[in-house]
Amino acid sequence: MRILLAEDDAMLGDGLRAGLRQLGFQVDWVQDGLAAERELAGGDYSAAVLDLGLPFKDGLDVLQALRARKIATPVLVLTARDAVPDRVLGLDTGADDYVVKPVDLHELGARLRSLVRRAHGQISDDLNCGPITLHPAARQVSLDGKPVTLSTREFDLLQVLMLNAGRVVSREQLEQQLYSWGSEVDSNAIEVHIHHLRRKLNPDLIQTVRGVGYTLLRGQDAS
Repeated sequence: MRILLAEDDAMLGDGLRAGLRQLGFQVDWVQDGLAAERELAGGDYSAAVLDLGLPFKDGLDVLQALRARKIATPVLVLTARDAVPDRVLGLDTGADDYVVKPVDLHELGARLRSLVRRAHGQISDDLNCGPITLHPAARQVSLDGKPVTLSTREFDLLQVLMLNAGRVVSREQLEQQLYSWGSEVDSNAIEVHIHHLRRKLNPDLIQTVRGVGYTLLRGQDAS
């Protein structure tokens, strides 16, 4: 899952980016409000972690502008503003979660997974498709109850497809979710990962919609 991190404190931002990457997130990091607004308006992010005290444009103003433009990306506000009126204002402005610094990294990861899960209409943290179960927190996949070893990219690709089961996802959308800024993407990388997933899980699991993208079959259709 690709996350935008908006944090102007260099030490904290670097630590959060590194920690979230260790938890399996792809993280793009910006350090001012105008950059945060620009990236959220134009990028395909699963969620955002937004500080409020940002240079050039306050985080609340960024959030208000995004919601006014009907951009529904889940936003977790991470801030030092801990007064109850600040929390109420942040949530009423459009934040999906409000967390006061400092925060435990694993809690932050869990909150982000929860936001993404709810945004896709998922009730449980585990994702299920026929005989396949994906556990986002543990980053594990099983087929008919037996563990399957996937690479990092294969796991991330399967997670995106399972969150969008039954819908066609374009190659460009998959690339945006799997690779953060600065990552080198081979021209056939998605096709290679799709091939490996089909071989390891089910040859008919992922269908190619020629000229459009890929779709993962729902429920019993993937059995």
